[in-house]
Amino acid sequence: MRKKSLIICLLLLVIISYLPAQTHISVPLGHPVYTILEQAQMRGLCNFLPSAKPYTRAQILSVINEILDNNEERTFGRLSEAEIQILEQFKLTLDPPRGKLDLTRGVVSSEHVWDDIYFSGELGFGLEFNFAGGYYAAAGGYKYNEGDNSLFKEASHPSSGDFYPDLIFLPSLYFIGDIGSNLSYGLTLYGFVGKSPHTILGKANNYWSAYDPDNDDHRLLTVYSEPLAYFPYTYKKKWDGFLFAPGSLSSNGQQSWPERVSVGYAMYPELAGHFFNGHFTYRIARLDREWSGMSTNGSLVLNESAQPFLAFETVIQPFTWISFSSLTGVLEFSSKEVDSSSNSAELKRPSGTFQNAFSIVMLETSVLNYFNMSLGSSVVWPKRFELGYPFAFAENFLYQNNVGDYDNLALFLNLQGQYPGIGRVWFSLFMDEVNMDETKRLFELDRMMYIFQVGSSFNIPWLPFSSITVSYTKNEPYNYTHTRLRTPWYGNNLMEENYVNFGRSLGHYLPPNSDEILIRFETIPLPQSMFRLQYQMIRHGADYGDRAVDGSSLWSELDPKDRSSNKALEKYFLQDGAYQWMHIVRLRGEYSLTGLKVPVKLFAEIGGVYSYFTDIDGDVNSGKPGTYKIIDTPQYPHSLYFIGLLGVQIFPKF
Repeated sequence: MRKKSLIICLLLLVIISYLPAQTHISVPLGHPVYTILEQAQMRGLCNFLPSAKPYTRAQILSVINEILDNNEERTFGRLSEAEIQILEQFKLTLDPPRGKLDLTRGVVSSEHVWDDIYFSGELGFGLEFNFAGGYYAAAGGYKYNEGDNSLFKEASHPSSGDFYPDLIFLPSLYFIGDIGSNLSYGLTLYGFVGKSPHTILGKANNYWSAYDPDNDDHRLLTVYSEPLAYFPYTYKKKWDGFLFAPGSLSSNGQQSWPERVSVGYAMYPELAGHFFNGHFTYRIARLDREWSGMSTNGSLVLNESAQPFLAFETVIQPFTWISFSSLTGVLEFSSKEVDSSSNSAELKRPSGTFQNAFSIVMLETSVLNYFNMSLGSSVVWPKRFELGYPFAFAENFLYQNNVGDYDNLALFLNLQGQYPGIGRVWFSLFMDEVNMDETKRLFELDRMMYIFQVGSSFNIPWLPFSSITVSYTKNEPYNYTHTRLRTPWYGNNLMEENYVNFGRSLGHYLPPNSDEILIRFETIPLPQSMFRLQYQMIRHGADYGDRAVDGSSLWSELDPKDRSSNKALEKYFLQDGAYQWMHIVRLRGEYSLTGLKVPVKLFAEIGGVYSYFTDIDGDVNSGKPGTYKIIDTPQYPHSLYFIGLLGVQIFPKF
């Protein structure tokens, strides 16, 4: 009896010591460990991983162990002592001990075995403070006056000497755990207190009435600046639905933007697990994702800069060299109507024309550590009972032909080649809508809607986990947009099907009719740290005012009258209207003190933006190219501003 009891106790000890490492809760995007994984693949330290992110703790721990276990067998490319220490520290962070109070992480946890099934739970609390500021050393300072062009009505641009502070306070409650070895659960609740100043730049006259060629009654689109205390195209909403100003907690006090100090909430539930030793993983969750991206924040399809939404996803990997991924979820509408300057949050009116789901399927294959390819399709579709789009092996592009052309379908392709330890090159393409009958005019017509990216990354061997990345991205006019449709399911409503969620692009952060040159240096110099220096040159067609360029906004709609070949609009990048040129330099660093048993993580960012506009002498959108030159007008001014961000996390969980 004693012998039998001893064996049972030993088995339970094995279960308890082994299963905690199987936690399938995701590691949030932006964690420095993703930089390590990206560079480890480039150096040939591990196999190519599926590009459906985020990864789970179990997945990342498995890769880290693979890298460490095979280190002695490598003739070239061995880990340095500093890199080994960095990986060991990440192991401790991602697989913390259970069953006690952890003051460093602000977590109390427990674990037990009941009916031979392992259970665990963690309950934690966290705080995050972000203080950001934007100082305009030089700016035009335009303010709308009566008699000015109506397209600049309500506009109020920053002036020289203006300072825009932004303070955000995010308390969080965190609850995760495991049920057996195949299932994990989690829920994080955030509170939001803060403000994020932005301003009206002007209005655009490019919101067309769909499928009514005789009706030229287009509505004016109100165009807002990016939040003035943040770098362009980096801000993510930290709240769900709507907000309230203090003292206005009522159905009439709902706000769509924290123009003054406001309060809100955010909810991130997750249920995830795997079968067959990790060859089949699944997740239903509302969180940030990055699919089919070749570099950090580089995906053209589902970018980490997109707002989160609830979705069910699966990854099937029968062999190390091939994987099938699929995702289906429900997109969230913006509580603010895009043609209104009012800050009130409407629920029924904007949702009445935005009732969309989103699906993506992706096939990936690789040849050793030298070549990787991914291809697939994504679709924004008005919600209805639909089985084909959520099914992993039903290709969306072909399936749409079986159910009718009422959806916004896109195709994507990534090709990547590398020489392990040296570097890699890639090409990415996302096609939203292309007229296959006129592919010879792929670079000429507005209706050819796509975005492409070419890039390369190189390993820096004398620094721990360091690389330099160079890429060029070009987003064509009207890409990620869609003409509003009358569908069989929603009566006479003109339904929106542009490639957005909660008012932000699902794909790349660049708006339509833009390009970007990016140079980025990244390194992990110490355990629990990250350092990044990058330069961007972004050029974007003006999406407001009397010199606005067609197809430069996510809310643009290609005029149905100009779709036929004899009337098709032509695009002339930089030569068909006003364009903003932005030169951006950013320096970011973060460091967690949890390795020293201090419950604090610090991060900071600093840099500057120099912006100016060019314009042509002739009429905008005339279908003919013009010669452009630098301008400096009240509505399209030069500006130079500096950005600073300081953040503190107390009781960080990762």
